[in-house]
Amino acid sequence: RVAVVGAGVSGLTATKCCLDEGLEPICFEQSQDIGGVWRYTEHIEAGRPSLYPSVISNTSKEMSAFSDFSFPEEFPVFLPNAQLLDYLRRYAEHFSLREHIKLETTVVSIRKHPDFATTGQWNVVTEAGGKQTSHVFDAVMVCTGNFSEPSLPLHCFPGIERFRGQYFHSRQYKHPDVFQGKRVLLVGMGNSGVDIAVEASRVAAKVTISTTRGAWLLSRVFEHGYPWDMVLNTRLVSLIRTNLPRPLSWWLINYKVNQRFNHENYGLQPEKSCLVREPVLNDDLPSYILTGRITIKPGVKEFKDNSVVFHNCPEEEPIDIVVFCTGYNVSFPFVEESVIRVENKHASLYKYVFPTHLQKPTLAVLGLIKPFGGIMPIAEMQARWASRVFKGLCHLPSQSVMEKEVNEKKKNQVQWFGLTFDEVLKTEWLVYLDTLASFIGAKPSVLGLLCTDPWLALTIFFGPCSPYQYRLQGPGHWEGARQAILTQWDRVLKPTRTRVPAGSSSSF
Repeated sequence: RVAVVGAGVSGLTATKCCLDEGLEPICFEQSQDIGGVWRYTEHIEAGRPSLYPSVISNTSKEMSAFSDFSFPEEFPVFLPNAQLLDYLRRYAEHFSLREHIKLETTVVSIRKHPDFATTGQWNVVTEAGGKQTSHVFDAVMVCTGNFSEPSLPLHCFPGIERFRGQYFHSRQYKHPDVFQGKRVLLVGMGNSGVDIAVEASRVAAKVTISTTRGAWLLSRVFEHGYPWDMVLNTRLVSLIRTNLPRPLSWWLINYKVNQRFNHENYGLQPEKSCLVREPVLNDDLPSYILTGRITIKPGVKEFKDNSVVFHNCPEEEPIDIVVFCTGYNVSFPFVEESVIRVENKHASLYKYVFPTHLQKPTLAVLGLIKPFGGIMPIAEMQARWASRVFKGLCHLPSQSVMEKEVNEKKKNQVQWFGLTFDEVLKTEWLVYLDTLASFIGAKPSVLGLLCTDPWLALTIFFGPCSPYQYRLQGPGHWEGARQAILTQWDRVLKPTRTRVPAGSSSSF
């Protein structure tokens, strides 16, 4: 029996993967419905991610799909939150997951069973309708994500206590009406910060983004109008990106991201351009800077009563509302503290999934990663691996080997990405997927396919690394995988080629 905590993206695929392996999952969801971060509610629910209604996925549907369940061809390439939720509901129905999900049931605590050292079992206490129930489970999958506990480090902003205007964390944002006619400051330049700034600029008197370190900006519409991730996340590009000498790799990244517009001219260039950062996905920001609707400023030095002073800027800037887009803390309040070690907002997990120090590998954390690509295929692959570890079909290395790798990864990623609170969660998307896939025997063999199915092999190597590649072989093999790979561009073009000019090809 496996306890799955949360019925969002990770929880749904965890439940499905357990069923695939013949395990017995029970998925506990504290809210009224499935969907996690993608289920929009007008009010903010404690302990749940909060979404603003205009959110659109940053990764395309073909690169975000679960590997044995493609998106409907009529769905847009980048998905409004309501359609992504619709997809998750279809997934739950198709694989009959609903009967394994207990809604409005909160997991209160997860503790080791007294004989954990021999059985690996867990005592799980849940609460529903004011009544608590104790259970014993053979394994646990924690699927609560990383968007529930906002990080609001007010102590880092001198003078905020005397600021007379309004301020709040981006998690509380829903609609731009609150900014009507106001002078707005967004602190932080992640995806949410830029999204909110763009929305605010349509109604606000003035909008300013404060960023200490800058950011690379990508557009969803990439080369030749194709989705960014279908161009950048290919096996060929990944091979180049991971094997080039570091200085050459840095130069290539600088060159690539500055092709659309010169980041330095827009005040966006990262402070240390040699450090690889998580890019911001936004199609509007450059034109909004050009038209004066948004201004980019350096980090905040201090707040005054009705204004703010930025570093290296002597004049004060009048401000009415501040939105802190300062990210989230990693937190597992229901899990015994010794089970998942969190330090400096980072959980020490082998391959971002398994605690390294447990006598039995019967607890897995899914979705706690920030890949340069879709999270859904990653969470699914983690669940496929974890369910096979629980079943005893896959084995983890020794504790010392796992801890050594976790520590090395922390060091290397600090050098590669630069030291910020969440950078250690970032990883090379395709390399990570391939690594986990090789553990379960699902990594596609391009060389092998060259002999048996050369057209498929070339499509896999030069084309997008869509998740269906991981269903061509191994456990969970899907008969429709080959066809899904060869028709992926059809599903991309179907919702956009709604008008075919005279004389052009009508085929996709």
